[in-house]
Amino acid sequence: MSPITLIGAPTDVGASVLGASMGPDALRIAGIARALRALEPDVQDLGNLAGPGNPQAAPSGGFRHLAEVTTWNQAVFAATLATLEAGRLPLLMGGDHCLAIGSISAVARHCRLRGRRLKVLWLDAHADANTPASSPSGNLHGMPVACLLGHGPAQLTGLAGPGAAPALRAQEITLVGVRSVDATEKRFVNAQGIEVYDMRSIDELGMRSVMQAALADVDENTHLHLSFDMDGLDPTIAPGVGTPVRGGPSYRETQLCMEMLADSGALGSVDIMELNPALDIRNQTAELAVDLLESLFGKSTLMRA
Repeated sequence: MSPITLIGAPTDVGASVLGASMGPDALRIAGIARALRALEPDVQDLGNLAGPGNPQAAPSGGFRHLAEVTTWNQAVFAATLATLEAGRLPLLMGGDHCLAIGSISAVARHCRLRGRRLKVLWLDAHADANTPASSPSGNLHGMPVACLLGHGPAQLTGLAGPGAAPALRAQEITLVGVRSVDATEKRFVNAQGIEVYDMRSIDELGMRSVMQAALADVDENTHLHLSFDMDGLDPTIAPGVGTPVRGGPSYRETQLCMEMLADSGALGSVDIMELNPALDIRNQTAELAVDLLESLFGKSTLMRA
């Protein structure tokens, strides 16, 4: 395992509900550094990045808080890229899911410079593939997948530099667990050819088969990035999120997902997003996140040798 760097991004500027800005510190209170050091002794916490506050303004030009979201993503991009260049695994603690634009753009740049293949697993209740024309709210946490594919404002699609290609190609991202998708998003995702395993797929095939299919093309030259929105889980076990959707993966299904990702040996970077302590119950969603991250980083529940 690579040494791990924790990066806090305490903002909810891209979200519809306040509170995700407290997510990084909730994870710290839940003991994230201590838990991961039991698996990888070299765990550093960079503390929290700095950025603008949430102006709680109305949409302008199809977006809410575009300037603030851009500043935060620039900070995330720089911190993530520096961590990767130092040979460490960045674990971004959000914050709302718009921040994945910055982290994944940095990962994509890092992979291209080194000739490595990138694979993004997007575990979420939502497709997050709205565009300015389709978004009903203008909230940028509903647009990161579209932005990463090059469909969004230039400030966000061009984070890797002027003239840079989109961070992702459609074949480099797989959506898992989605169950709340706008009609326009559905058309966009299908038109792009993005691989999707929605909750019906998980119900019909089982999480094991879904993860085997999602990871089938991962090899020794693959950098695997997990972008994990806590609302991807069923809200009965993860109530501390701003946009809960019933009918998500269970605790055991998600544990299996984490264990299979660990077994792949390809994990290179992680986002843990949309944890909202203001809506949680005694920090149980943060504690669940830490529990799942332990499995992601190699803690095994297996009794067999």
